[in-house]
Amino acid sequence: MKHILVIIMILTSTLSQANESFYDIKLNDINGKQIDLKSFDDKYILFVNVASKCGFTSQYTELEKLHQQYQNDLVVIGLPCNQFGGQEPGNAEEIKNFCSSNYGVTFIISEKIEVKGEGMHPLYQWLTQKELNGKTSSTVKWNFQKYIVDKNGELLNYFYSMTGPLSNKITSLIE
Repeated sequence: MKHILVIIMILTSTLSQANESFYDIKLNDINGKQIDLKSFDDKYILFVNVASKCGFTSQYTELEKLHQQYQNDLVVIGLPCNQFGGQEPGNAEEIKNFCSSNYGVTFIISEKIEVKGEGMHPLYQWLTQKELNGKTSSTVKWNFQKYIVDKNGELLNYFYSMTGPLSNKITSLIE
């Protein structure tokens, strides 16, 4: 009887982990403070892996415009990542200073994370694995790849770096 109880407890634990909501994922901002994704459950969320020394870095300008234009319905979160060509070598202070002084960024910037490989952040595990997001599997190809989650915490779509933040492909999902 004791063994059956242990098996039931293990199965219950496994099922509850598999049913964890997108909003349960832990993510910290660039200052190390936890970002409460649940507080955005009435908004779309655009996640973008960002880098300060990339050919797409100028997209910070459009990301800020997108943030300003749709801030009542959309949260933009930039996630610094140094996995593509070493194009985000800075520490937290350097990244904050770069974003604010060069692009006037006011949207959320997370701590530096990994978006692929063994150290992949749980957020990107959810964004890129159909088993977790229920929609599709993908791989992050380069900096400034975008993932958009709807107001119900469901993955809507993703866009490669070439798709600008103000592209109709993105704004039509928000409007």
